[in-house]
This record gives sequence, C-alpha cells and structure tokens, in this order.
Amino acid sequence: MSLAERIKPLRLVAFDVDGVLTDGGLYLSDSGEEFKRFNSLDGHGLKMLKNSGVELAIITGRTSKCVELRAKNLGITRLYQGVEDKLAAMQSLLADLKLAPGQAAFMGDDVVDLPVMRRVGLALSVPAAPQIVRDHAHYISQRAAGHGAVREVCELILGAQGNLDAQLAPYLK
Repeated sequence: MSLAERIKPLRLVAFDVDGVLTDGGLYLSDSGEEFKRFNSLDGHGLKMLKNSGVELAIITGRTSKCVELRAKNLGITRLYQGVEDKLAAMQSLLADLKLAPGQAAFMGDDVVDLPVMRRVGLALSVPAAPQIVRDHAHYISQRAAGHGAVREVCELILGAQGNLDAQLAPYLK
C-alpha cells in the first residue's frame, strides 16, 4: 500500500510526547519540576490538521503538567498521560470515535510505541528513533523531533488529503 493510500482515510492522528513533540530531553529543576521545549511550528501544524477535520490525540507514558498545558493551548482534548499500555489507550480511543485502525496514525520514537505503530494505518517516526522503530514506520520525518518533525507530518497528511492549500490560504491573501 502506498503512503498516499495510507494517509487518505486518516481521521485520527496520535502523538507520543518525549522524542516526538519534544527533542526527548528531560529538564528537571532542583525542586523536581519538569520542563519541556515544544516547537511553535509543530503547534501550528497541529492546529491546521485539527482545523481540517482530523482528530488529534496525545498518548504518553509520562505525566507532566506542561504537557497538559500544551495540549490545552493547542485544543487537543484527547490527552492520555501516564499510559503504560499505549495500544490499549489507542484501542479505547478508536472505539470512542468509532474508527477502524486503518483510519488512525501514530507518531512514536521508541520501542514502547511499536505495539501501536504496528496496528494503525500509518506509523510515523523520527530520524533519531532506534532502527527497529524506523523499520516499522511507514514514514520517517526528515526533521528532528522537537524541531519541526510534527509540522512535517501534519503538512504531509494535509497535502495527501487535499487540505493543505485551504489551510494555508488565509496566510496568502
């Protein structure tokens, strides 16, 4: 199946956080507070994808207040933090949305993401992912995690679904 054939039916795209939406670094203060660096280009890509009618979700193994704040800022209401079984979270999400696995994509970067990546219609990853993860990805971004990788895949999906021009049109007036 071609990449375009995998993208066309997508109605849901879910993302891991560390190593996908961020560069994977964990920043901890002396008091234990966690900080993460998010990319504004990624954020706008997510907003455009959501505006095109694609549902967005975050499924992550860690729990962090800053991820909750970022999701809220982006209008992502389907936030799953502290998840040990990402596949179960994805299956629950698909059931809630009444979608088939082929209508979903997941972007991950490590072996804990493989169970989900192997069961969705489109598996996405980043260049720094371990080889086994990249071997199971249908698409690996050229941009690094936390540095536009998410924006790249958002635009890839928007383009393949014929929605990129409509999302960019307001900025070209």
